[in-house]
Amino acid sequence: MSDLNIAVIGAGAIGLTTALEVQKEFRNARVTVLAEKFNTDTTSFVAAGLFRPGTSFCGPTETITRKWINDSYHHWNDLNVTAEASLAGVTELSGYMFSKISPDIVRNSYLEGLLPIYRAATEEELSLCNGGWKYGSFFSTLLIECGLYLPWAANKFLGGNGTIETKKLSSLSELAGKYDAVINCTGLGAKYLCNDFKLVPIRGQVLKVHAPWCKTFFYAEFDTYIIPGFNSVTLGGCRQYDSFNLDICKYDYLSIQERCESLLPSIKSSPLIGQRVGLRPHRDPVRVEKEIVATPTDKLKVVHNYGHGGYGVTTAPGTSKHAVELLREILIGNSKM
Repeated sequence: MSDLNIAVIGAGAIGLTTALEVQKEFRNARVTVLAEKFNTDTTSFVAAGLFRPGTSFCGPTETITRKWINDSYHHWNDLNVTAEASLAGVTELSGYMFSKISPDIVRNSYLEGLLPIYRAATEEELSLCNGGWKYGSFFSTLLIECGLYLPWAANKFLGGNGTIETKKLSSLSELAGKYDAVINCTGLGAKYLCNDFKLVPIRGQVLKVHAPWCKTFFYAEFDTYIIPGFNSVTLGGCRQYDSFNLDICKYDYLSIQERCESLLPSIKSSPLIGQRVGLRPHRDPVRVEKEIVATPTDKLKVVHNYGHGGYGVTTAPGTSKHAVELLREILIGNSKM
């Protein structure tokens, strides 16, 4: 196990977090990140990065799903108390979820008992934002800003003797005979790389505004959210199923602007910094599993880690830890496939 050559495909939050986990668990291995897109060109870069797994987030079992989420939170929280937290883009953030429809909308069983503060909003807090809200929750969580995290993670990986190469793959078989094992973190790219048509893009568009006075996040119905970051505030959003459109849409812009300004009128005075669009790689369930891929020349040992939808930044550490456990199994060869 001391002379392993391992490749991680993908350089978003999932890929880089997985590569760091491989380095941690296989200290003498040669680890290479292969990717076509980096940093600002990744879907991760578009994400606001709030640790808030949706109740629809799904692994193969509820037990595994909860372990992914719990492991992820503890990973981000441990990083948050280090001297590198601000460099890595990790910080604490508190805020609210509001609804006029049902109390179930503002409850999240994944977060209850995990976060240090998670409670129902008071009557006074329900009136903090416009909308006549009937139900709400308040919680303290973490923010992981990928504009900072991605370059930090890449530098940390390189500092651990890792290698990063720009490479576009059309087939996993191209890597046969070159690596002892491969971890596939290609997100939506796995739709074609693995012929996985359970993988569906969910398009999102966000606005970035300058509003340094905004220190609290707010979620409302119809995918409306306001999330402060290190250098800007994210306004969102939309979830357009099976859309491959990466262009800025003026109608989505106007809708997001209207909904967020209605929720928090002080945002109206915030200068627009820019807009971003990303295609969330949604799969039910998220695929974290091992596979032996037969190729014309060899058999390639593969561990898949993709399909996180809009919760890739949130759950990257947990699924990465699981993927590296499967990597160990597939390398040792003492577990059933």
